[in-house]
Amino acid sequence: MRRQSPWTSDIALLSYFAMATVIVHVLAGGRYGFHRDELASLEDARHLAWGYVWQPPVTPLFARLSLQLFGASLRGFRLFAALPVAMALMLTGLMARELGGGRGAQLISVVAALPIALVFGARLQYSAFDYLCWTLTSYCVLRLLKSNDPRWWVAIGGSIGLGMMSKYTIIFYIAGVVAGVLATDARRYLRSKWLWYGAGLSVLIVLPNILWQVRHAFITLDFAKYIHGRDIRLGRTQGFVFDQFTQSLLAFPLWMTGLYYYLISKSGRRFRALGWMYAVPFVLLILWRGRGYYLVPAYPVLYAAGSVRFEQWVGAMRRKWTHSLRALAWALLVADAIAAGSMVVPIAPPDSSWGRMAIRRNADFQEEIGWPELVATVANIRDSLPAENRAQVGILAGNYGEAGAINLYGPHYGLPEAISGMNSFWLRGYGNPPPQILIVVGLSREVAIRNFALCALMGHTGNRYGVENEEVRSHPEIFVCGGPLRGWPEFWRTFQYFG
Repeated sequence: MRRQSPWTSDIALLSYFAMATVIVHVLAGGRYGFHRDELASLEDARHLAWGYVWQPPVTPLFARLSLQLFGASLRGFRLFAALPVAMALMLTGLMARELGGGRGAQLISVVAALPIALVFGARLQYSAFDYLCWTLTSYCVLRLLKSNDPRWWVAIGGSIGLGMMSKYTIIFYIAGVVAGVLATDARRYLRSKWLWYGAGLSVLIVLPNILWQVRHAFITLDFAKYIHGRDIRLGRTQGFVFDQFTQSLLAFPLWMTGLYYYLISKSGRRFRALGWMYAVPFVLLILWRGRGYYLVPAYPVLYAAGSVRFEQWVGAMRRKWTHSLRALAWALLVADAIAAGSMVVPIAPPDSSWGRMAIRRNADFQEEIGWPELVATVANIRDSLPAENRAQVGILAGNYGEAGAINLYGPHYGLPEAISGMNSFWLRGYGNPPPQILIVVGLSREVAIRNFALCALMGHTGNRYGVENEEVRSHPEIFVCGGPLRGWPEFWRTFQYFG
């Protein structure tokens, strides 16, 4: 029998699909600019710590690595989003393989997961690492249940620990893992030392972040409470169940089939815990009123099982239907990927007709436009001041996007570091000595006049593409003001806020 080349093996083909997404992101990723959330992560990367107000430390750590390797390159920065998502795609196909799926099932599972992978791989945010850690946990649990080797609990504990250091919403998946153990035959592992080794490893990984939270009075809980309340108030948590179908596009029959296999079918009884690992977070997020995308990382393991069942179902049919059904499945899933990619990957220049259409439909693109122009405007305002006053100038930014942009592009103009009351910026203070003259950007006229002396309107934010993003729409005015009316210590004490 002729030996198969490693270059054409199943694993090789999965890796080609995964690396293709990395190549797409690298080629297109530098077309617009840094997203405001990325600017915040870049700023956190310059102040490495075991925790931050709005996120755990993994994303800033990789942002720092990108700065060390590539400088302020946007493509280099986003490479560290594309890579973990590509790894998650590989794991999706490998889960289908572990469930007995052939090459067709493995590739279908990967293509089904491709739209969300394109979304999460487009920007360096904690969602990319969260997606990988949920998927890795699913893979390790599947291997545990298939092999009955309790040593897999160590890998499970490690992936959960890294997940907690990436994004705290993995706690809902942890609840699913616990329920899966208690409600199925996996209860036998409660007597295994390896389960407790894994639990201990996860705690050990998260411990530095817990200690950081203790030192900062669990400030992230205050942040989460505010953000959750805001999302409910703005209606962002409505339609959670409906979101599970719109996010999966035309692949929803696959994940529903996979869920049936794990949770109900006799043939899937061995893997019943994986069904609980989806069902419990689903219910908890409904009760908690979470946003629809929080559950997205739970789908790869469902796609894997659904693809295998689809392959088995098609294989049992009459031959004349087999090719047609497979071709239809591929056509629908590829259409999903193309549709998603066209809206989340910056494939066209922002001033092209396609680019303008994508920017109108994708609010995230809007928040990538105009940061260099904003900083240039601030620099021009600084330069318009009398020379003897420039040494006393500070820049007060209303949000982390503005502050992050000033700290990224400002050194080119000799601007001082921005200060802000939002999230981790507030913890870093207002400098010593505090500035006596402030360029205030991102605050309304009313807030500026109420808090600072002698405010004068000096400019407006804008961008060369005429995109109406948050900076242009919500707080376009830039002021020059004196110091806080109540003095810096009293003002700063009441200036903390989240967003």
